[in-house]
Amino acid sequence: MQNLPFKIFSGRSSHYLAEKICQHLGCELGQLNIQSFADGEFAVSYEETVRGRYVYLVQSTFSPSDNLMELLLMIDAAKRASADKIAAVIPYFGWARQDRKDQPRVSIGAKLIADLLSKAGVDRVITMDLHAEQIQGFFDVPVDHLYASTIFIPFIQSLKLTNLAIASPDMGGSKRANSYAKHLGASLVVCHKTRERANEVAQMRIIGDVQGKDVIIIDDLVDTANTLCKASDLMIANGARSVRAIVSHPVMSGNACDNIMQSKLQEIIFTDSIPFDAAKCPKARILSVAELFANTISSINNNESISSHYVL
Repeated sequence: MQNLPFKIFSGRSSHYLAEKICQHLGCELGQLNIQSFADGEFAVSYEETVRGRYVYLVQSTFSPSDNLMELLLMIDAAKRASADKIAAVIPYFGWARQDRKDQPRVSIGAKLIADLLSKAGVDRVITMDLHAEQIQGFFDVPVDHLYASTIFIPFIQSLKLTNLAIASPDMGGSKRANSYAKHLGASLVVCHKTRERANEVAQMRIIGDVQGKDVIIIDDLVDTANTLCKASDLMIANGARSVRAIVSHPVMSGNACDNIMQSKLQEIIFTDSIPFDAAKCPKARILSVAELFANTISSINNNESISSHYVL
C-alpha cells in the first residue's frame, strides 16, 4: 500500500464497497485476515502495520450480527496495533430502528451499538441516512452523517418528470420527503398507516393529491417492502400516472423481491450500502455511494469541510 497517512480496511460483508472507495481514492485496500473457527467464532488480524496511521474500517452492520462483531474486533485489533485514529465507516447502521423507548420494557438498540463502538475504541463514525438523525447524539465522538440525496437528486432530475410528486410511505419519513420536494419544486404526498404488528400494515390512506402525477416514494430502508408496495398500489388506484421508489438501504428481507415485482412500482432505486443482487429483482437499480464516502474520507484527511458533499 502507498505511504499514505491513512489506511482503509474492510470486513467481509462490505469488501465490494471498500474496493470501490479505494479506487476513487487511488489507494489499495488494506490486508486484513478474518479467521473463522468451527464453532462460528472468528478472530481478526491485520496483515500490515497500522502504527501511527488513521485507519478507516468499512463495514455495514446489517443482519447477521456477525457483521457488527467483525467491526468491533477490527476496531479492537487496530487499537491494540497502535493505530493513531480509528474511523468506523458504516454505510448502513443496523439497529437504528430501535432509537427510543416507545413501549414499556424494551431495549434501545441504537444506543447500545453506539456504546459498544465507543468502548471498542472508535474515534469517529461515518454513516449515511440514519433511520433517526438523533442517533448521532448517542455518540461522544464525531459523527459524519452523509445523505444519499447527493446521488439521488441528480438521478431524479435525469428522469425529467414534468408532473413530479414526492411521497413518504409513512409520517415518520415526511421530513425527509419534504426536503426532496422543496429542493425539486415538487408537491408532497404522505401516507398515513396503522400497524397491528411489526412489518404488517393494517390500514393506509393518502394525504395529498396524486391524480396524474409521477410519484417518487422516498424512504431510508426497505425491509419486507409491504408498506412500500401497499403505498404504490394505493397511489395507482388513486390516479397516479407512475410510481417509483428511491430507498437508501436495501435490507430486503423475506419475500421483499416478490412483493416488489407483484406491485405497481415501476422501478426501485437503491444504493450499494448493503450488498444486493439486482438480478433477483428486475425492477431494482443500484447507485453506488463509493464516491461520496471516498470524498468524505479525503476531506477528513485534508481537514476540509464535508458539507460541500451534501445536496440536502
